[in-house]
Amino acid sequence: MRLVAKEPVERMEGPYARRWWALLVLCLSLLIIVMANTALTVAAPDMTADLGLSSADLQWVIDGYTVPYAALMLLLGAIGDKYSRRGALVLGLLVFAGGSVGGWLADSSTQVIAARAVMGVGAALIMPATLSLLAATFPRAERAKAITLWTATAGLAIAAGPLVAGALLENHGWSSTFLINVPVAAVGLVGAFVLVPPSRAGHHDRIDYVGGLLSVVWIGSLVYMIIEGPHFGWGAKAVTAAVVAGVGLAAFVLWELRHPHPVLDVRRFADRRFAGSNLAVALFFLAVFGAFYYLTQHLQFVLGYDAFDTGLRMLPLAGAVFVGSALTGYLTPRVGMKWTVTAGMVGGTVALALLTRVDAGSSYGDFLAPLIVLGLAIGLALSPCTDAIMGAFPESELGVGGAVNDTSLELGGSLGIAILGSLLGTSYSDHLGGAARGADLPAGTLATAQDSVGAGYAVAEGVGHKAQQLAAQAAQATDPQQAAQLKGQAEHLAGAARQMTDAVASSFSDAVAHTSLVGAVTLGAGTLLVALLLPRKGRQEETADAARAGDTDQDPAPAGDTDQGAAQAGDEDPGAARDEDRTEDPDEGSADGAASGERSGSARRR
Repeated sequence: MRLVAKEPVERMEGPYARRWWALLVLCLSLLIIVMANTALTVAAPDMTADLGLSSADLQWVIDGYTVPYAALMLLLGAIGDKYSRRGALVLGLLVFAGGSVGGWLADSSTQVIAARAVMGVGAALIMPATLSLLAATFPRAERAKAITLWTATAGLAIAAGPLVAGALLENHGWSSTFLINVPVAAVGLVGAFVLVPPSRAGHHDRIDYVGGLLSVVWIGSLVYMIIEGPHFGWGAKAVTAAVVAGVGLAAFVLWELRHPHPVLDVRRFADRRFAGSNLAVALFFLAVFGAFYYLTQHLQFVLGYDAFDTGLRMLPLAGAVFVGSALTGYLTPRVGMKWTVTAGMVGGTVALALLTRVDAGSSYGDFLAPLIVLGLAIGLALSPCTDAIMGAFPESELGVGGAVNDTSLELGGSLGIAILGSLLGTSYSDHLGGAARGADLPAGTLATAQDSVGAGYAVAEGVGHKAQQLAAQAAQATDPQQAAQLKGQAEHLAGAARQMTDAVASSFSDAVAHTSLVGAVTLGAGTLLVALLLPRKGRQEETADAARAGDTDQDPAPAGDTDQGAAQAGDEDPGAARDEDRTEDPDEGSADGAASGERSGSARRR
């Protein structure tokens, strides 16, 4: 057995023997890039206090990762397809580890934001590479099971991020949440060389760099607008970003329609299964990331759990994701992806609806059922959608397929945090303005408390600390009249502090309930739209199910049935495609393989 995997997966006679070990490496790589965001939600309070971050600084510490991550995936996925998918994974892990070291060394908001941006570039290389390598390495009969495990890993990372960060923050500073990525990335690098076989597209069409750059412009501008507008107001920056995003998208679509070898054939979105799957991923993660954003804050600030205990209490969600993923493997071949995905989205809607019952008296037990239902919903909805999106692309475009899936996920998550987060902040501020009216606080102090739930508790704590100081002065005063006056002021401030604490808790709880209602309505409407878009279980899906069950004698779906059928027709027999690509020089595809890829591309464009 060779120490380094050198034989390209496209040249292998049969399935790669160590493919499940390779999947472990891919899942580990996925784990750290998802945890990079979820862990930060727990580390943010310590980082804010240590670096003196403003709310705008903190927002860009979080989203400095998101903008390059979302914007670059499509172009980098295409580059990985052409040159080396494993190379993209390795380079991504190196860049990600370098950015993590920068975050560990950072001592200002600017340095942390820059480090997070570098990590986002690494993630943009890693994310599509994990899916493209998975799809290239596993035969179609096993691909759905592998994607299910990949999805479950993403769900685990959502809950594991706060848990790991909380454990680190028990004895270390916030910078440790950056440094922990380095040894994990090192293990991923070794595993990539030893266990993951090299893979690349079998033909060598020139990359559509113009289309790729246009995708960077419009996606990056869209994400920037999503972040800037709701949080900082619709000023010149947000409006300019919106205009650039709109013009860039129009230019991208027109260019891709005319280009003979587009970086993304936008005609795929005319296929209901493909379009419905992307919409489902985006809408679902709008709800999931939005809910996660305020659930972790409620557990930490209102219920008073520390970072580690917060992460521990998110674990039921991770366990439920695994259960939901297992159910997907059982249900999808029997009832079709339409009903499995719809059931998952209905579950997500129910989870958000349960959160509308949250109030100031709610305990962790009131959050347990929504967390479990939400985890089950993630497992049910995400795997079939990812499988359908990846199945729409031939072997030569698996990196692009992974990038499309991940871009939908990231855009949905960004929208969820921006829209639901902004709604949460507005609702909390409005409720607090009324609830704290009797606390007799200065206007400036109340405005500070309305900025965030953390600021609200900080104001209440400050007022309580002032009351303690006055009480101590009263105890030491020699003049009885002065002592009585100081004692009265201390009692008044102590009462104001208690009232402020209660007002912050009730206001944030009411904001969680209100935001959850909006999220539930949004996801419910999206569920109806996705259910209408996704086709019923047809011959093409039955063929895929039969392949998973080992019935390989069934004829594949005709290439001319749909755009997606054409895409999958060139991908139905990976072994045959790999035979065509087998040559003496691994960098050169056979003429037949190139011609086959060209015919497949032409069929898709027709």
